[in-house]
Amino acid sequence: MRFIDEYRDPDLVQRQARALASVATKPWTIMEVCGGQTHAIVRFGIDELLPPGITLVHGPGCPVCVTPLEMIDKAAAIAARDDVIFCSFGDMVRVPGSDENLLTVKAKGADLRIVYSPLDALEIAQENPAKQVVFFAVGFETTAPATALAVARAKAEGIPNFSLLISHVLVPPAMEAILSSPSNRVQGFLAAGHVCTVMGYEEYEPLARRYGVPIVVTGFEPLDIIQGVTMCVAQLEEGRAEVENQYTRSVKREGNEPARELMAKVFRVTPRKWRGVGEITASGLELAEDYAEIDAGKRFEVEERTAEEPAECVSGEILQGLKKPADCPAFATSCTPEHPLGATMVSSEGACAAYYRYRRIQQ
Repeated sequence: MRFIDEYRDPDLVQRQARALASVATKPWTIMEVCGGQTHAIVRFGIDELLPPGITLVHGPGCPVCVTPLEMIDKAAAIAARDDVIFCSFGDMVRVPGSDENLLTVKAKGADLRIVYSPLDALEIAQENPAKQVVFFAVGFETTAPATALAVARAKAEGIPNFSLLISHVLVPPAMEAILSSPSNRVQGFLAAGHVCTVMGYEEYEPLARRYGVPIVVTGFEPLDIIQGVTMCVAQLEEGRAEVENQYTRSVKREGNEPARELMAKVFRVTPRKWRGVGEITASGLELAEDYAEIDAGKRFEVEERTAEEPAECVSGEILQGLKKPADCPAFATSCTPEHPLGATMVSSEGACAAYYRYRRIQQ
């Protein structure tokens, strides 16, 4: 396969690492904003190939990790109802809530089903008209078009027993929140290639200009990432702050226009709380007024639930690039994938899970 032969070719990666070393003359701190990139960096040791002074920090690029605690509690409360079939992606079922996770609720008798698409949940609703079927819609802009399609179909086909608990979040506002923080140390970004496949990268251009930071849209393979870092460092060394596209094989500047149009029709932008980070203005999606009757939060009256994060979990600082997993006293001791304190340890894209799997022996 081409990506095995080319994008993971160790000789090409080493060659690109040498090219990066020839460009870098100063220390720079760069953040990747994608959990998939974080796992690739840790798994393949890409950060260990970088020249001294070039530091990669991990951002809030895991949608499971940033889903707020009270949203897990809302999901658990809905799933526990006798009249509900609750549908979720598999990586959400072990994320800890205040008292329990969705898997615990299932063990108590809830009808919890793992699906691969919101359209699967819509089909389950059609097959079970006597039950309320709820889909837990989580993710960045990457998964939002599929959610929007399911919403549009449910509305058009008049499926009354289908609703969604929505926790979609948007990447650019989170990047701006990091850049505007007094504790920020990020000087450049690797933007998530899969998000930009949908949204394009026009919306990053004002951020690059406003904060004077280079942003490089980057793919997920080792060669992609080290090329993205090289492009970012080259801009920093030259005093430029532009948006560049390393991931040209998948991303266009305008993104996927039909998907964006559907999202604009079905959703509206709203403030959203991010787990461990807090509320970020205009960083989430909720159903537009024309689709409000499909909102499970309203249908099951769980909107007012709130919850406090456990004090011993530092995942919020990890998600902001202020700490790395090994900096947490609970890492691999009282916090493990079997008994996670936070979502960054249990999510398949979480930074703590990556370090636990690939770097724990080194600690």
